[in-house]
Amino acid sequence: MQCKALRDSAREIQSFDVAYFMASVDTLEDNTAFAAEHEAGFPILADPTKSMTTEYGVLSAAGFANRWTYYIGIDGKILKIDKETKPATAGKDLTRTMGELGFPKI
Repeated sequence: MQCKALRDSAREIQSFDVAYFMASVDTLEDNTAFAAEHEAGFPILADPTKSMTTEYGVLSAAGFANRWTYYIGIDGKILKIDKETKPATAGKDLTRTMGELGFPKI
């Protein structure tokens, strides 16, 4: 559902000068198949060793990545972490928050 919400909001998201992606603890092969099945127009990073999800603090006790959204500025500083990401509205929420944070438009 989150992938679909991001896919459906692609035009609005891409009006900002940003790179965006999802990440999961699944394998590259699984993520590639998932992206193709859901027609994702953005990368889905694979972290099967769970090193990145551990470093970002999003690895749940069950071993899955929590659905958190990190907003990172051009300088690499984290501007906001949304720990209440809602899969169904993720695309609209992303564009609204980027606007609120003053992300540049193309």
